[in-house]
Amino acid sequence: MNCLPNLHGLLIDIDGVLYVGDRAIDGAADTIQLLTDRGLPHRFVTNTTTRSREQMAAGLQAMGFNIQAAEILSTPAAAAAYLQQQHHHTCHCVVGDAIRPEFAGFDSDTETPDAIVIGDIGPNWSYALINRLARQVMEGAELIALHKGRFWQTEEGLQVDIGAFVAGIEYVTGVTATVIGKPSAAFFDTALQALQCGPQQVLMIGDDIESDVGGAQRCGMRGALVKTGKYRQAQAEASAVKPDLLLDSVADLPRYL
Repeated sequence: MNCLPNLHGLLIDIDGVLYVGDRAIDGAADTIQLLTDRGLPHRFVTNTTTRSREQMAAGLQAMGFNIQAAEILSTPAAAAAYLQQQHHHTCHCVVGDAIRPEFAGFDSDTETPDAIVIGDIGPNWSYALINRLARQVMEGAELIALHKGRFWQTEEGLQVDIGAFVAGIEYVTGVTATVIGKPSAAFFDTALQALQCGPQQVLMIGDDIESDVGGAQRCGMRGALVKTGKYRQAQAEASAVKPDLLLDSVADLPRYL
């Protein structure tokens, strides 16, 4: 059953679509292998900011996926490119140790930086840190968020994501953050360039109806929502975004190709 005409490429979210916690979604690895065997261009797009692309690829391979680091488009690399484009020289990187090498080309400044980059730092958030970041933004530092997710799915359930902290700093300072990851149009444009496809030729597959599906649709792509990961029926039904395709999981994708 081919209900996806003119499909020449796929963008696929990782966490919540291919796996949850340390367990692969049943049938997901077979689906990715099928795409490779058919020669259908695809890339993996993620807002994950706690691991490098090499670490992500190694973890996926350990779960049985035939995925290479070069096939993964991550927000830290996109953020480093943005900092260069904006001619920022100093940066306060509020990120995990695993992705700090992406920002090695910038001088670290935790007092008066040109820019602040916010990623996932888990339980290391504190009032003192938020207060310092707000002050630096008020003094002129550009506020850059690797993403602005509200929550993410773990084996223990939904967890608060960095969007809550970014929104708080925006509220205090009156400054809107530059968001690098999904649903940023610039991030999706980079992914389309990697596929060498036009937006109308690409399907984005994700578990977040707003960032994945809505973001892709605003860029002219089609969006498929999977009922795994952070998917919640009530939130999907309440959203103004309507997916072009609704899948129980990514394992059901081959039926529509």
